[in-house]
Amino acid sequence: MQGRTITYSKNVFLPLTSVCHNRCGYCSFRKPVGEGCLMAPEEVREILRLGAAAGCTEALFTFGERPGEEEGFDRYLKDIGYSDILDYCFDLCREAITLGLLPHTNAGIMTYDELARFRTVNASMGLMLETTARIPAHTNSPGKDPDVRIRMLEDAGRLKIPFTTGLLVGIGERASDRRESLETIATIHRRYGHIQEVIIQNFCPKPGTPMGEDGTVTKKEFAETIQMARAILPEDIAVQIPPNLADASYFLKCGVNDLGGVSPVTVDYINPEHPWPEIERLREITAGYSLRERLCIYPRYIEKGWFDPALAPLIMQLDKQVQEKNL
Repeated sequence: MQGRTITYSKNVFLPLTSVCHNRCGYCSFRKPVGEGCLMAPEEVREILRLGAAAGCTEALFTFGERPGEEEGFDRYLKDIGYSDILDYCFDLCREAITLGLLPHTNAGIMTYDELARFRTVNASMGLMLETTARIPAHTNSPGKDPDVRIRMLEDAGRLKIPFTTGLLVGIGERASDRRESLETIATIHRRYGHIQEVIIQNFCPKPGTPMGEDGTVTKKEFAETIQMARAILPEDIAVQIPPNLADASYFLKCGVNDLGGVSPVTVDYINPEHPWPEIERLREITAGYSLRERLCIYPRYIEKGWFDPALAPLIMQLDKQVQEKNL
């Protein structure tokens, strides 16, 4: 394992809203409609500018799923001149590109046509599968129906979108469910070849949520899940863990080869109690390995040209910059 390459990207994290139509039993990110429920355009622009100045290459746009289905949310969109949050996000993706950052959007469930539209302004996109099991934590979350999420993964493959997905471990699924979830992802990737990375994320209980008193996944169980992922997934898919939620220095030996996006500018708004490690800390964590920065679109997809032609100049420019930094 010594000398194996471990990758990461530098990003800014932009949660446009925490309003969400799902009501997952473990989530503390979701907030009700009200004042401050939507990031203002000027706030987003300032973060994008700060990110570009700090050498970030990725703008990670995320928000609650289908917030427009929540009563009263449309009023806040109307105040900034929009009727649909996807239109707002689309325009912000274009601004990110202008400022020198590659957008990666994780907007929850999207239709084929919505994915096709966002492909024109995104270098990569994502959706956590979480689990193929039907679990109590997802009872009031229509967007977490496994069939719906699998369909979107397949649509992204048909559209040749470099894609991120993953498992949330410890939310009520069994080890056999994790195996089934990983085998499902592997099957989809063998068909379409578009999955760049699979995140294996450990559940962290959130006080005040229905699952706030539940125990997190054990270290042994999490290690076994990572090892299972590496054994089941094709070799060209990176296995990623969040370095702010798990003991990365320990789990690297289980087959992890990517540490995801870390930000010198923004916090992890979904897990704000767990700060991102600074780059120097990443170097300490990966001692004995080769740590390399990457873009949100992996090199093989750059070589294949799996991106909209309008993104080519920025992708090539940033790819050259990270390659020079990695020398």
